[in-house]
Amino acid sequence: MTSVSIELPTTAFSALRKNPDEFVQEMRIAAAVKWYELGQLSQSKAAEIAGISRAEFINALFRYQVDFMQYTAEELAEEMANVD
Repeated sequence: MTSVSIELPTTAFSALRKNPDEFVQEMRIAAAVKWYELGQLSQSKAAEIAGISRAEFINALFRYQVDFMQYTAEELAEEMANVD
């Protein structure tokens, strides 16, 4: 795993009432949710980036008011055709 260092103002942590570790975790989730919403990531890849399970990611989508279904009609038909 790669580690990335970013600088944040100290006041950022109090804005969300989180300690630095909790704040970073919430940033990961928020970024993954947004990228998923934009169609740039699958649920499983977004969950991996967020560092949580897929079920926890689906709960995060609900918390952020993002629909867990990001399929077009064609993509949904294709998914349904591939169900065993």
